[in-house]
Amino acid sequence: MLEVTTPGVELTFEENGRHRTAYMAHADGSWARACAEWLDPPEVHQGGPRRLWDQLERIRNRLNSEGGLPLYGSTVEITPDGACRLSRGKWSATLG
Repeated sequence: MLEVTTPGVELTFEENGRHRTAYMAHADGSWARACAEWLDPPEVHQGGPRRLWDQLERIRNRLNSEGGLPLYGSTVEITPDGACRLSRGKWSATLG
């Protein structure tokens, strides 16, 4: 879902014992780093024109509150120029 809402975002994850770190980066200069010890809430640092971690949190909150993501069960329309328009209810996204 993150790739649909924020195309081109790159994700990496490191785990060292009980310490976990997630990294997010985008070509536009946006970045985020979230570090946590085991199951504790992460300490998040982010910068650039977009708040990548905030976008991920919106997706996670929607999944937790609705039990699913709008991408699942969406309809797809492929335009003559090859773009894919996804929609479900009030949600929509265009790829390409």
